[in-house]
Amino acid sequence: MTDSVLWYAARGAGAVSLLLLTGVVALGVLAALRWRTSAWPRFLTVAFHRNLALLSITFLSLHIVTAVVDPYTSLGWSAALIPFSSSYRTFWLGLGVIAVDLLLAALLTSLVRGVIGHRTWRLIHWLAYACWPLALAHGLGTGSDSFSPWLFTIELACLGTVLLAVALRLLLQPAPLKPAAADVSIPDWADLGDVSAAATRQRR
Repeated sequence: MTDSVLWYAARGAGAVSLLLLTGVVALGVLAALRWRTSAWPRFLTVAFHRNLALLSITFLSLHIVTAVVDPYTSLGWSAALIPFSSSYRTFWLGLGVIAVDLLLAALLTSLVRGVIGHRTWRLIHWLAYACWPLALAHGLGTGSDSFSPWLFTIELACLGTVLLAVALRLLLQPAPLKPAAADVSIPDWADLGDVSAAATRQRR
């Protein structure tokens, strides 16, 4: 595999990861607001939020692997896992590593949610939302083509989407929650259970 292919693969996977994380944040806000319509019940927002998060991890893994094996950066696996340990664009790359660590923390704690308790899981889950601005800053500072028209357009679109989502979260009050649907009010990034049960509760 040539160096240019690895470079394009890393950049492409990174851009897709940012788009997916943007969707995760926006859907997380909609879930927190308990937004729904007759055509889009709230359990779909929760399920879509979770599945996008899992898909973002897939593309993020591709982004990391292609960046590490690219001989131009000479990162090494330690630089991909330990913040600010790389000699290549140390600060900006470190922000990306922190974003990955936060996302992994959200995933792993979701797998042991029953052990650590809901309060601890929820705190870590919400802290994981910090991975989005870190990922955006990482992309802007690390990429040599960050301000190319195609990538800068993606970054602006992601920024606008998240700012709109945050504004809605601050301005709007959550919709009233039916008691039967209380257990699906907070999306779980790594709960791989059957969504049909949530759908049944939501329709009651």
